[in-house]
Amino acid sequence: MPPSIRFCRAADNVRIAFSSNGSGPPLVQAPTWLTHLELDWESAAWCDWLTALSQFHTLVRYDLRGCGLSDRHPEDQSIDSWVMDLEAVVDALELERFPLFGICQGGAIAAAYTARHPERVSCLVLYGSYVQGALSREPLPPQAEEIKALATLIEHGWGRDSPAFREVFSCMLMPDAKAERIRALTDLERRSATPEMARCLWLAFHSIDIADLVTRISVPTLVLHCRGDGMVPFEEGRRTATLIPGAQFIALEGRNHILQPDEAAWDEMWDVVQPFLAENDSQAGLTSLGDLTTREQELLDLIARGRSNAEISAELQIAPKTVRNHVSNIFSKLGVSHRAEAIVMAREAGFGH
Repeated sequence: MPPSIRFCRAADNVRIAFSSNGSGPPLVQAPTWLTHLELDWESAAWCDWLTALSQFHTLVRYDLRGCGLSDRHPEDQSIDSWVMDLEAVVDALELERFPLFGICQGGAIAAAYTARHPERVSCLVLYGSYVQGALSREPLPPQAEEIKALATLIEHGWGRDSPAFREVFSCMLMPDAKAERIRALTDLERRSATPEMARCLWLAFHSIDIADLVTRISVPTLVLHCRGDGMVPFEEGRRTATLIPGAQFIALEGRNHILQPDEAAWDEMWDVVQPFLAENDSQAGLTSLGDLTTREQELLDLIARGRSNAEISAELQIAPKTVRNHVSNIFSKLGVSHRAEAIVMAREAGFGH
């Protein structure tokens, strides 16, 4: 079934496209390089990932600024702007607490958001990710030159009809994938972003540095990485897990940065990821209404009456940000992610009448 596309605005007015698929509790995926909300589902490179992620959850995805159906020519491409996009999407959906999933650069975005908004993230899953891009790790001259040479290749070869230039990157991402999956990813790359934007993102992702920020993460975190990953070195995955307090690290066998369903590590990965998400989904619902403070119960009563955050702010004469913080705490304690779930639970407990 084609995804239903919606749009929201980030704080700097960049338009972001987002969608929801599946059923069950929400699972938010931060975007990787490069995405297209409609075409990803049709692509042999990503359709199995999306099917697995939406099997037990309502999968929330969005196109990174500059890609897919989001605004194609934003001025700012930085970790701050990418976190801002994620903030806009979850606020538009009124998700107060949810698990976050990130692949590669999407993992860095998800980790940065979690460090800044721990009260809104129930758990964090990072696959093939890192906390410092190669250009932020003081690379040796040959490595820095290779990254810049590939940026030039993107700029001059990305838009050509011949797929040869883009196949360089597809083969780096999936060296052991079947030919049809290589072709699918190569085509998706061309249709997801302009050559100029692809080059900009390539360099921006290699400049990420959130090494200090992730030490503040306090939610349950699962980190997975393939030993032979040629795009993001295995050591960077292990370093990510070392820096995040209490993170669980799983080493997978394989060379593909984008793991494929015909690999043994595919089932091994989901055998770990799905129970981890399920455990944190269930743990989120253990808090009772009695754990709410008097103020939180007052707000919950208004939520149960159908009041919006803006209406609650005006009625109680408190700042909108204070209302949002209270609502986040309430949803966290109740173990819900949607306003509708909170309303049902509150009315069953006698609120809102």
